[in-house]
Amino acid sequence: MTLNGAATTFRVTHPASLLDILRTDLGARGSKDACEQGECGSCSVILDGELVCSCLVMAVDAEGSDVRTVEGVAPGAGNLHPVQQAMNDAGAVQCGFCTPGIAVAAADLFDHNPHPTSNDIREALAGNICRCTGYGAILRAFERLAGREAP
Repeated sequence: MTLNGAATTFRVTHPASLLDILRTDLGARGSKDACEQGECGSCSVILDGELVCSCLVMAVDAEGSDVRTVEGVAPGAGNLHPVQQAMNDAGAVQCGFCTPGIAVAAADLFDHNPHPTSNDIREALAGNICRCTGYGAILRAFERLAGREAP
């Protein structure tokens, strides 16, 4: 598969989720392992252009796929994706456990729609659970980002 733009090879010797392989074999530890049921969004990745919970994808099903994790959404080493910068600027992180999944979901949204409505933002984040911030700072970060984008 291609992981964050680089050809990657891994061997699956037992039933494992894509999340397991990302974290244990490939060192992409940004995706978090929280519920393992696709309910919290902390393990969100972009698989062949679609936002998915990597805990629900079998690793063998990622063969030949393009996978982007939170480590790969930024436009180059040392840079932040605009959603990551917006979250940072707004203080939209607390414990950080949900942050990677929210950043990936928001990056997917803004990459496809640079001017999302409030409803678009809320819908894009509906699959992500944050237990710390109450979503206020997170939503404000993306509202500001949507407003800063040139038409």
